[in-house]
Amino acid sequence: MSAAAQKDDQKFVWTPENEVLAQKHVAKYPEGRQQSAVMPLLDIAQRQNGGHVTQEIMEYIADYLDMAPIKVMEVATFYTMYNHKPVGKHHVQVCGTTPCWLRGADDIMSACKKHLGVEKGGTTEDGMFTLAEVECAGACVNAPVVAIGDDYFEDLTPESVIELLNKLKAGEAVKPGPQIDRQNSAPFGGPTTLKDFQGTKGGDA
Repeated sequence: MSAAAQKDDQKFVWTPENEVLAQKHVAKYPEGRQQSAVMPLLDIAQRQNGGHVTQEIMEYIADYLDMAPIKVMEVATFYTMYNHKPVGKHHVQVCGTTPCWLRGADDIMSACKKHLGVEKGGTTEDGMFTLAEVECAGACVNAPVVAIGDDYFEDLTPESVIELLNKLKAGEAVKPGPQIDRQNSAPFGGPTTLKDFQGTKGGDA
């Protein structure tokens, strides 16, 4: 069974690889607490199903973990990481929370809309991109931030996000993280404090 969305006439079941992965997560919890594995199992199922979960998948996981289906649905509908309709190959999630907004998130979203020709929640005709707005990607110091798949792309400008989208569409390699000359979350221009600490007398203590 491929990672692509399954056909409508097929019942959802784990692939052999994902069955092993699901059991690995379930085994992390004490006897009687296996329901705590619901979040990673939803993630595994979403990936197997091509990027979204369905009613059938939520019921399957409920049965797998011996929990009420409504409990799985509560989790799956509370967290925005779970999609409930098909998404494109690249799920472009623009952070719109205050730090990103102050640093130009609206401009990033506008650039994405114009370049892709879709509104928020829309998917391009070729199925390559779905555009969404999310709350707090948790990388505020490197705002504005866009999450695509499992990667964060930070310190973006309208120009750099369009370049990123073009590379993804062309199948070219892209570099996650800061899109400027910044080391991880260090200040612009590199470290500015404790520069002389290491290597001085007693500095390695």
